[in-house]
Amino acid sequence: MTGILENPPGVGHNAEGAEKENQHWERWAKKRTFVRALEGTYSHLYKQLVDQPRVFSSKDVPWKGGPGHFGKSVISPQAVNITQSIESHIEAYAPMASGQKHGHLNSAVFYVLKGHGHDVHDGRHIPWKAGDVMIVENGCVHQHFNDSPDEEAVLLVFKAKPLFLFMHLLFQKIVEWPSKIPPKGAEYYKPPADL
Repeated sequence: MTGILENPPGVGHNAEGAEKENQHWERWAKKRTFVRALEGTYSHLYKQLVDQPRVFSSKDVPWKGGPGHFGKSVISPQAVNITQSIESHIEAYAPMASGQKHGHLNSAVFYVLKGHGHDVHDGRHIPWKAGDVMIVENGCVHQHFNDSPDEEAVLLVFKAKPLFLFMHLLFQKIVEWPSKIPPKGAEYYKPPADL
């Protein structure tokens, strides 16, 4: 036996020397660092971060995608120097359009700025409307749909994807790409110019 069952954790199980005294394997008693240690002076990096802007205009970032689903990444480690662990992007959906069916390990929070529609999360139908906040849980295969025949839907998305990628939690997959054919009646849809 390893002594684990004879010596269950309790009050004081982390007391000085107790762990080493009760471990039969040296590797269990060895102190470990699970995140790479950062050593040195980083005052110049801190100063650079302090000097970074805190407000970014989404109008300065071009829309990508189409013809029914557009997006722009406003805050991400690739776009700005102030953040390393979160990202924020905006998605716009033409009337009756949908985005890609996909999944990723990180969770995501969506604030619905405009419109109404639904999501499908692992086969579960979830309706949403302007003013709602929706969560996509970790590892969920999901897809967003605009249900309006004549109004666009606009979503603001926040997620810790950069942090997950840093931790090597890389599994992300597009199951189905968004349609390359615009929805009927929205052939000339353009995302909002004021965002």
